[in-house]
Amino acid sequence: MDVRHLRLLRELAERGSVTAVAAATHRTGSAVSQQLRTAERDLGVRLVEPAGRGLRLTDAGRLLAEAALDVEAALARVEARLDDFRGRPTGRVRVAALTSAAEVLVPGAMSALSADGIEVELTDTDVSESDYAGLVADHDVVIGHSLLGPVPQGAEHLVRTVLLREPLDVAVPTGHPLAAKDVLRPRDVVDETWVGVPDGYPFATVLESVERATGRSVAVAQRIRDNRIAEALVVAGTGLALLPRFTTRPREGVVPRPLRGVNARRWVVAMSRPDRAERAVVRRTVAALRETGRRASG
Repeated sequence: MDVRHLRLLRELAERGSVTAVAAATHRTGSAVSQQLRTAERDLGVRLVEPAGRGLRLTDAGRLLAEAALDVEAALARVEARLDDFRGRPTGRVRVAALTSAAEVLVPGAMSALSADGIEVELTDTDVSESDYAGLVADHDVVIGHSLLGPVPQGAEHLVRTVLLREPLDVAVPTGHPLAAKDVLRPRDVVDETWVGVPDGYPFATVLESVERATGRSVAVAQRIRDNRIAEALVVAGTGLALLPRFTTRPREGVVPRPLRGVNARRWVVAMSRPDRAERAVVRRTVAALRETGRRASG
């Protein structure tokens, strides 16, 4: 049984099509199909079958794709033991991170890892909560977030480490009547106009909680992904916004106030595929990110 064939089946299970596998592995579609035929011949069983214009795994193919994770995790554990024998892990780690979390977590961790000979290749991204788990196919560590708990949507099968519990504050324009309050509650903010986030983004659940707590609807004037743009709109009087406490820098014209009475706190979580989580450099990277998060939350 060729480990390369198992990896190919795992890639097909994760990515869903020969075309996607070919793009991710820098091969042609015909080369991937040829490897699948070779695997079928070597193993003596059908691994894929036609599905519309593409291919899908048979029951045997799915069985081997699931087994591939165990095999790759075992190999990673061996590599980690070898790294320990050598004295310290070295190499490159591919990290994809939520932009607002990357700002507070990654620079400090990167400095510590560089001193250990570990190179971090960082990609910043801002997608809906359920899309972060899918990024593990192309990255060793993915930093996402969730407001509902320490398991972001779709990450149930991944290895997860909570890096940070971060409060979300209400950004209020200077001079607004709510700026005079030390603490805000749902009844204080439900009738205000808001600068919100797109549907599916975690911060949206806070406004939904405000609606449930008060029995009234919240008016959202704009839906913005970037926190700095949201801040600018608050200054301009467009509405209130939710901003993460540890990432948001002081800005003239904005007063942050804590929101009590609903869950206004997010979990920032590192996620990895089980096999990649076994790598010594990945474990060291997650440990450095967790330490940076501990210092940030003070």
